[in-house]
Amino acid sequence: MFDELGMNPDQLKNYCDENTIGVVATLGSTFTGIYESVQEIANALDVIENETGLDIPIHVDGASRAFIAPFIQRKLKWDFCIQRVKSINASGHKFGMAPLGVGWIIWRTVADLPQELIFNVDYLGGQMPTFALNFSRPAGQIIAQYYNFLRYGREGYTAIQNDCANTAQYLGSELRKIDLLEMLYDGNGGIPAVCYSLKDENKAEFSLYDLSDRLRMHGWQIASYPLPSNRENITVQRILIRHGVSHDMVSLLLRDIRKGLDYLKNNSVPKSSDNISFHH
Repeated sequence: MFDELGMNPDQLKNYCDENTIGVVATLGSTFTGIYESVQEIANALDVIENETGLDIPIHVDGASRAFIAPFIQRKLKWDFCIQRVKSINASGHKFGMAPLGVGWIIWRTVADLPQELIFNVDYLGGQMPTFALNFSRPAGQIIAQYYNFLRYGREGYTAIQNDCANTAQYLGSELRKIDLLEMLYDGNGGIPAVCYSLKDENKAEFSLYDLSDRLRMHGWQIASYPLPSNRENITVQRILIRHGVSHDMVSLLLRDIRKGLDYLKNNSVPKSSDNISFHH
């Protein structure tokens, strides 16, 4: 239980009961970049329904990943092709390449959005149903997202996301060669990112926070942070590869990571335990 880096479908029966209104499957963990298996979670909920009669729906937290999987992981089953999935959210300002602040949520059917969540506003002589933050908000980022859809299309988004994934996998393969690092995610199968920890954090004479400091001296902002509850003893760094992060740029980053690790290995520094790093 405490060795997991994501939701384990086999353990759902220990947490679901008559008070469970839904299960959220994360298509790309914020902490590691790893996908949770929506199909396996749905299968486990099918077993629970057969045994208990509890029909528990799934919401897929796609965040940035819903702009990845449809283009470069098209065989992955995670969306409305799974009957138990009732809603999906995505952030257009991440891998959708839209300006900051645009996000999307879609439901399988109108009936899957509870009426209690919809506000009917008497506005300018008519009733306006809304499921949003009231009232006035700019729409420029939505128009920009629409423009991106028209400009890139499926072919363009596929090319961009493939390039990001290839760059992340190259970074992961090179980081795996560094003896001091333990790879938790190498860019294969999830979002274009890598995640790693120190191989032996207790014996090391430095922490990843120290490495963040060294990298910041070269202009890189690489966050170090502990994993969530029950794994908070592990500190990790995550590097996200988005459009514009080139192979050459990653090569420079690898050079500076190696230089930083060599410096910390050969020079005694007070081990930093403060969670003072780059904040999102």
